Amino acid sequence: MHRFHRLPPSDPSRRRLVLAALAAPALPVLHGCAAPLPVQLNAATTPAAQAVLKESAEAHGLQAFKAIQDLNVSYAGEWRAFIGKLQPALVDASFRGSSEERLLLREGVVAQAHSGPGGRKQVLRRAGTSSPGDVQVWFNGEVARDAERRAAASLVADAYALFLLGPLMLVDRPLVVELAETEWVNEHDCDVLRMQLVPGFGHARVDQLALFIDRKQRLLRRVRFTLDGLESTKGAIAEVEMYDHQTLHGVRWPTRFYERLIRPVRMPVHDWNLTGLDINRGLKTADVEGSEFRGAAVARAAVLPRRASVG
Repeated sequence: MHRFHRLPPSDPSRRRLVLAALAAPALPVLHGCAAPLPVQLNAATTPAAQAVLKESAEAHGLQAFKAIQDLNVSYAGEWRAFIGKLQPALVDASFRGSSEERLLLREGVVAQAHSGPGGRKQVLRRAGTSSPGDVQVWFNGEVARDAERRAAASLVADAYALFLLGPLMLVDRPLVVELAETEWVNEHDCDVLRMQLVPGFGHARVDQLALFIDRKQRLLRRVRFTLDGLESTKGAIAEVEMYDHQTLHGVRWPTRFYERLIRPVRMPVHDWNLTGLDINRGLKTADVEGSEFRGAAVARAAVLPRRASVG
């Protein structure tokens, strides 16, 4: 059974307040516990920050992760209806209910098959190392050519890979990382790592991140990030918290996620679970190209075992 945060119904007066906040000019990204994101970083990564990032990657199972060629996962979740009215392109609630996703890690390819009350949405995302990369999107088999829906799909594909993989996908990237203040996250005392992601999520030239890594287990507990890859979300800050880590195939995977908006107004957004995961099917890019999965990509991700090594 999936566990979701139960959220209170929307208040009309609150809706007007939020809409007004979203219409206001974006504020600069601030230091401090409210939004510890970098305005300006040092020229080089500090040794202490690099050590924390490496320790976290190892705690998540870096050596086992290096042997994974393809990763097959499924998700199921719930959106708060209010956020769909504020950011319809990004949320895309008619199509983003549950998903089957395929990650070809060596090729830098993420393919997503979403389903919802509106039907099927297929995304093929090829990330770039020094550029935004490329994305193709289909809705019920028809190609989406408008810039907004393609940019939103790119942002979501990149961000979800980070939420699942965290330090495993960052530890070997040429990033400047700084160690900031500690912060308490859901009963965990966390070191905070600040960095700039270049290129950023989706079509963003750069995004700013803060990783909250607990000081005991060295697991990633929260990611705070900017959303500059979509015109309608520029200047916004959100965060995702990770729970219920399970050890599968030698890797510690988060299996429950909770997202809230931080700026321009603080509010809950999305709650979802990892429902399936398997590895190394021998996927080829041809298996995930086009408006539906083929070959080895078709079978659903293996259902997660019940609470195997949760923490």
